Amino acid sequence: MTWTRGACVAALALAAATPALAHPGADHVHSLATGFAHPFSGFDHLLAMVAVGLWAGMTGGRAVWAWPAAFVSLMLVGGAIGAAHVTVPYVESGILASVIVLGIAVTASLRAPTLLGGIVIGAFALLHGYAHGVELPTGASAVSFMSGFALATALLHSIGATAAIVAGRGAGRVAVRVAGALVAVAGLALALA
Repeated sequence: MTWTRGACVAALALAAATPALAHPGADHVHSLATGFAHPFSGFDHLLAMVAVGLWAGMTGGRAVWAWPAAFVSLMLVGGAIGAAHVTVPYVESGILASVIVLGIAVTASLRAPTLLGGIVIGAFALLHGYAHGVELPTGASAVSFMSGFALATALLHSIGATAAIVAGRGAGRVAVRVAGALVAVAGLALALA
């Protein structure tokens, strides 16, 4: 238990750190460091990524690794689609829906088959990746930025999954479900803002 708390504290400290840019300019705007920091600056993305981890951790089994892997993989595909400037409708609405739906899944302690959960999570991941890929300026280091973004996403999934697994049953499970409700409510607030 002490190791888990230490790992969570270290992960949060790493996430809070800002990149030290010795050479200002456009080269660093979409670097690995800024890609890593980016998920922590967008509340909708942060909530969805932690919720994926919480839901996977609550579900257990193969979902613990398969759902985060599906999210990261398909987020990268979505990023490539966005960087290619392919038009995808309703991206922002889909991102907000992902926060609400994933929050509800955690709140309800929804037990979905691994494949079905992976498909739902993967569809949302495409939208999250697309939103960031489409924002990349021409000539930016998309590979560096998306690599950092993928690492941070995996970290956020791990934090959520670890929290759900450590919480276990009983009161801890209730706390995770309350966290899911807060995610869903935050998603609704973002949608109504």
